[in-house]
Amino acid sequence: MSLSGADGAALKGVRVVDAATLAAGPLVATWLGEFGAEVVKIEQPGGGDPMRQWGAQRDGVGLMWKSLSRNKKSATLNLRLEAGRDLLRQLAGTADVLIMNLRPSTMRKWGLDYASLAAANPGLVMVHVTGFGADGPKSDRPGFGTLGEAMSGFAHLTGSPDGPPTLPSFMLADGVAALNCTYAVMMALYHRDVHGAGGQLIDCNLIEPLARLLEQSVITYDQLGTIPVRTGNRWDISAPRNTYRTSDGRWLAMSGSAPSIAMRALRAVGRADLTSDPRFAEPQERLRNAGLVDKVMADWIAEHTLDEAMAVFEAAEVAAAPVYDSAQLLADPQLQARQTYVSVPDDDLGAMRVQGPVPRLSATPGRVEHLGPAVGAHNDVVYRELLGLDDTTMTDLSAQGVI
Repeated sequence: MSLSGADGAALKGVRVVDAATLAAGPLVATWLGEFGAEVVKIEQPGGGDPMRQWGAQRDGVGLMWKSLSRNKKSATLNLRLEAGRDLLRQLAGTADVLIMNLRPSTMRKWGLDYASLAAANPGLVMVHVTGFGADGPKSDRPGFGTLGEAMSGFAHLTGSPDGPPTLPSFMLADGVAALNCTYAVMMALYHRDVHGAGGQLIDCNLIEPLARLLEQSVITYDQLGTIPVRTGNRWDISAPRNTYRTSDGRWLAMSGSAPSIAMRALRAVGRADLTSDPRFAEPQERLRNAGLVDKVMADWIAEHTLDEAMAVFEAAEVAAAPVYDSAQLLADPQLQARQTYVSVPDDDLGAMRVQGPVPRLSATPGRVEHLGPAVGAHNDVVYRELLGLDDTTMTDLSAQGVI
């Protein structure tokens, strides 16, 4: 098995060493790998990456691991041993991108900081994902996405007005950080390859990317001195905007962010009279009377089934959608038509449906070649082909617990 990237792929020829654990860092490598980058996933010998034991399991196989490690080659390496760190340095010397999430002090102590690695490979782009960032008084504290979701302001704004701050039930902060890191990698590679510059360090934490999406609350406080509070599913910049229960016990969501859409929604539910009422026709006045708008929508929707309400709203081109669970998501005809979810053969699971690459490129689309491999499944191809290690060296390293 070769390490060359997928033929015809956008990132063919880019080599990524994924030496991070859990979610944010490995997600960067996942997305790069979908578009053809060679991805070598570094795991601890024995149990492998903690993500293997994270979340739902089937017969002891971590389902999220299978998706997160699509298209990657697994190589085991014990970074707690100097011989293991030396192998990582050698791998970094062959890489375009290295992804790490060790604490800054550990990186320096182990000689894996960017300055040390870039001295041997000036073109290296390193992604360093941490809880709090590479500097500042909290830089060396351990951090997970939950802390980012709390400190970014997300939890403060999420939930019912009389309820507690609410955390998401998925890896939101990790995912947003990973998206930021992925486009940062592409900018760094562009700067290196187009402008003839060297590589660089990408310092990303789990707070700032999510906080950037919540900037409106900071701007509001900075300029008006007010702190936004939890409003449930309503939003003080859009009306109508909520989730509404239908007569058959299902739910739909609606957004009236654009004034024209809000007027369509009022006409669709038989309240064309309100479109000329100054309390509802003018955007700022409509926000001041959001409760009244919301009640109009809620009362009408409560008298109709989901299918009936959606038929009316779709005919009127109102921005409304059903609230899906997983089964409904997979059954949606729009997503089926686009083949959003693909079934991928797998040695452990037989096959598993996963979401395909996002976004879609017309000339160089992403691909899911395979799901997450067994621990160390590609040790031979990584260490023999990339680093040229012979049989004796491989045997010795294995006996010492290095690989």
